[in-house]
Amino acid sequence: MLYINEPSVIVGKHQNTLAEINYKLAKQKEISIIRRLSGGGAVYHDLGNLNFTFIKNGTPGKLVNFKGYTQPIVDALNEIGVNAEFGGHNSLLVGEKKFSGNAEHIFKNRVMHHGTILFSTNLETLAEVLYVSSTRFNDNAVKSVRAKTTNLNSHLPSDFSISKLKQFLFNRLSESTTNARVYKFTDADTSSIMNLVENKYLTWDWNFGYSPSYTFSRSFSVSDKQANIEVTVEKGRIMGIIIKGNEGNDPSATIIAQALKGVKHNDFEVQQVINKLPISDELKQKLVENLF
Repeated sequence: MLYINEPSVIVGKHQNTLAEINYKLAKQKEISIIRRLSGGGAVYHDLGNLNFTFIKNGTPGKLVNFKGYTQPIVDALNEIGVNAEFGGHNSLLVGEKKFSGNAEHIFKNRVMHHGTILFSTNLETLAEVLYVSSTRFNDNAVKSVRAKTTNLNSHLPSDFSISKLKQFLFNRLSESTTNARVYKFTDADTSSIMNLVENKYLTWDWNFGYSPSYTFSRSFSVSDKQANIEVTVEKGRIMGIIIKGNEGNDPSATIIAQALKGVKHNDFEVQQVINKLPISDELKQKLVENLF
């Protein structure tokens, strides 16, 4: 399959979503945040990024084969003058710069391999939304590996569009596959896909709540007084909050901790709880700003 997505961040199955992205910026720019079924690190999609997926039966013991699945892509790109090659961390490179991230998911003897192809992606937005500090959260989640990136359009003639690249890859992959035929989704396929979308891939529980347990701390000031907050989250829910000030413990700290315990670490639900607390508006604002 070859496909293009609207602006979105796709995080790996075993990642802590909030640790991998600039959540506030993604929300501001209306960038969708989706957890995929495969492992690996976070990637950015937009209309300048072409994605590919292979789904095949494999041989037990030889199912994971990143180089094997990406070689047809490398060969096709070499044919049109792109000096692509397989690199470290299961990436495809031009020179020392990455243009493709890849991931796999195995089910019994079935393999799904998919990857990105940066063609004319907004690399500034990619960096802003993905390249965040790795020290913001303490967890055992899979971490993304940051790399210098490049777009393929800078390595191709100016008249070579992403749609032309898509058609070219489709033709080459079809020619290299024995008895290849085009498959179009049936109404039943589409219904099943939309059921998955609505009941899994658009849910907060999957995209955020599935993250491994994590802790984080923030410092902020309220009425010129310094405060530190430490938060523990398990299975997507806030399980503990410790708030300390430089002038001793404030009684409101206990109120806040009790009110938020068990609440989903979801900005909407957290704000709903905070708005009802008998604390100052300034403290309410600071809490909302620093809990995400």
